[in-house]
Amino acid sequence: MAENFMSTGEYVASEQLLASVNVAIALKKPLLVKGEPGTGKTMLAEAVAKSLGKKLIIWNIKSTTKAQEGLYTYDTIQRLYDGQFGEEGVDDIARYIKLGKLGEAFEADEQVVLLIDEIDKADLEFPNDLLWELDQMEFYIHETKRTVKAKHRPIVIITSNAEKELPDAFLRRCIFHYIDFPDKDLMEEIVKTHYPDIEENLLNNAMDVFYWIRGIKDVRKKPSTSELIDWVNALQRGGIPLDDLKKKLPFIGVIIKKDEDLETVRHYANT
Repeated sequence: MAENFMSTGEYVASEQLLASVNVAIALKKPLLVKGEPGTGKTMLAEAVAKSLGKKLIIWNIKSTTKAQEGLYTYDTIQRLYDGQFGEEGVDDIARYIKLGKLGEAFEADEQVVLLIDEIDKADLEFPNDLLWELDQMEFYIHETKRTVKAKHRPIVIITSNAEKELPDAFLRRCIFHYIDFPDKDLMEEIVKTHYPDIEENLLNNAMDVFYWIRGIKDVRKKPSTSELIDWVNALQRGGIPLDDLKKKLPFIGVIIKKDEDLETVRHYANT
């Protein structure tokens, strides 16, 4: 492979994830990444861009997002307004065409990393509406009769929280990777990238409580990697004694975000 993604100082990836990214780059296919919230799906695209020295373009998907928005938009209202007030160049439709995030990635003078973030938030037709553009790396602007072709095929990373099933036709065109929740060894490595000088006793105690909470079956929202990192930071700054960390649960609101989960954890901590 001409370019290989490697873990960065801020992002630690498993060997399987590194392999999936590099296979997707080599095969020139989108990489579809799934995993529970907080496992670093969005941060992966940032890490890939940094590792390969490329610009990152982010297309954040919402429930109302349409595929067309990623290609281009035609501002008819502004053109009408300019026409009413006698602005020059109103007949030049190209002035009122604005490229979307996919269009920006295609028009970039150098290869970029394009993140299509949380694709499952959009309606069911959204992924299918992008099949041609992601396959052929081009789209047609009807208003100006211009075809926009990718100068350089972007590295496309697509994230999903598995809120909706994605269409089979779309899945066939992607390399798929599910980010498993980190085990303790990998988690220790991840935390130490953020806090290299952390005390071992604090880290071990915090991780023991963290994984104990995640193991309680009645906890509805399991704490994530990013929440552990925040909690460790709070414990360091607060100078909290580490004895009975499980019973005292200091700054527990950093990792537990639901009232019922807080009650559950406190119940189990005192039994």
